[in-house]
Amino acid sequence: MLAESRSRMVDASIDERRRIERDLHDGAQQRLVALAMDLGMARERMESDPDSARELVDEAHEEAKRALAELRDLVRGIHPAVLTDRGLDAAVSALAGRSQAPVTVSCDVPGRLPEAIESTAYFVVAEGLTNVAKHSRARHAYVNLRLSDAVLCVEIADDGVGGADPAGGSGLRGLGDRVAAVDGSLVLERTAAGRTVLRAEIPCAS
Repeated sequence: MLAESRSRMVDASIDERRRIERDLHDGAQQRLVALAMDLGMARERMESDPDSARELVDEAHEEAKRALAELRDLVRGIHPAVLTDRGLDAAVSALAGRSQAPVTVSCDVPGRLPEAIESTAYFVVAEGLTNVAKHSRARHAYVNLRLSDAVLCVEIADDGVGGADPAGGSGLRGLGDRVAAVDGSLVLERTAAGRTVLRAEIPCAS
């Protein structure tokens, strides 16, 4: 079972690499090519037609900003800078701040964890909050991270109607493979109080 999960994880990584290559080729790379062409034409017209050259430089400036925005969005999907720079608490709080429903975050994780653990936990929260927005019609969501006995427990709960199905889509299945790749476990349950809870337990012992 673990071997199958890791095999799917490898396949998913290959697909993700191809998506990144495609996005770079079709998006930011094309914008950078257009930017270089605009700057080249602006240089040729600098003396003969300064007004036209200025317009081309302005357009190149806008194109550069669009290319940077695309690159930022692409990198955010791979590994968010805030996770690298400030750790899990700050990165999860940033996710919560972008959520459609209000989110209460509790993080009892002293210090930094290995990069693979932090990244996995981050994407568990990201997928969990995405499912809250897509399926639950929740008025509030709750994210809890705690480290106990060298196991990181990540829980995303909401007060909505449920609807997320691990067998019905690639999101939770892919997330399960990601968690299994670091020897963790992922479960989705509905509590007696009516909350949907996505829980990951990830061992952190070196």
